[in-house]
Amino acid sequence: MARRPLPMCGKISRLPEKRQGWRRSIADCSAGRSSRRPRPNHKADAMQVLIINLDRARERLAFQQAQMRALGLSFTRIAALDADHLPDLGEAYWNGWERPIRPAERACLLSHRQTWETIAAGADPVLVLEDDAVLSDKVPALLEALRHRTDLDHVTLETRSRKKLVARASLSDLPLRRLYQDRSGAAAYILWPTGAAKLLQRSARHGAIADAVICAAYELASFQADPALAVQLDRCAPYGLPKPIATQSSISPTQSEKQRPSLAFRLRRIKAQLRMGLRQLCHSQDAQRRQVPVRREDFDYLKTLAVTQTTSPSAPGDAAP
Repeated sequence: MARRPLPMCGKISRLPEKRQGWRRSIADCSAGRSSRRPRPNHKADAMQVLIINLDRARERLAFQQAQMRALGLSFTRIAALDADHLPDLGEAYWNGWERPIRPAERACLLSHRQTWETIAAGADPVLVLEDDAVLSDKVPALLEALRHRTDLDHVTLETRSRKKLVARASLSDLPLRRLYQDRSGAAAYILWPTGAAKLLQRSARHGAIADAVICAAYELASFQADPALAVQLDRCAPYGLPKPIATQSSISPTQSEKQRPSLAFRLRRIKAQLRMGLRQLCHSQDAQRRQVPVRREDFDYLKTLAVTQTTSPSAPGDAAP
């Protein structure tokens, strides 16, 4: 029986925002030098920013509006899928990963797939953010430096207190390291159309959590921002960063979901672990496992961030002054 194609999920809700960006020397970004608050410009070809946000997560949308305004960035809101209203893709699609995938995790993957479909249909790189992504003030400079690059598929901005397999040396012209093995991270990444097409192909037959799809895609020309330019809200305290709003994960296992995985799940997990081990062995000479650091001073602007609660999921408001 032919497998049903994955649908275009959810909807894209564009906020009436000005196309703005901020030009700054990438040397400042690489060296980590402090600079003034980003000043918006009106470049029509500034890198697009997509923010995945549930309709009910109004406080997070308000936070992102304030954060984008402070950084001089405009964005488009992507209406995330709700776990209670998922398309029926069949359990065979969802049961091919290393453990059972919870409804909220399924919704998260399909929401990311929605953005990948949008990016794959375009011609330019796009910054994809989950609504709990907290950004460094160096992000606008990196977006400006990367918007015309065509030799990359994917750049992750975030870190999450886990070691990653990255190149021993950074690129000569950018604060990036080749990323050979990530362990988590779908909250803040730049994706090119070529990379989006690869992720769509990888997740076409079987689902996984969004992080795992990206981390397992060795076919990507993937890079890591170093120092990291993003963390999730729940990692602000461990990294000593100001926490703009309180947060609670919408992907928490219930007691019934903590059941012991079947043999098939366990075998797939063992296979994945062996694959990662082989990856590390193959790059033992040119890469190392290390935690990617965060520069706290690059997040100081959060101390003065004014977050105003929105009144509706698609409330208008420019993301830059």
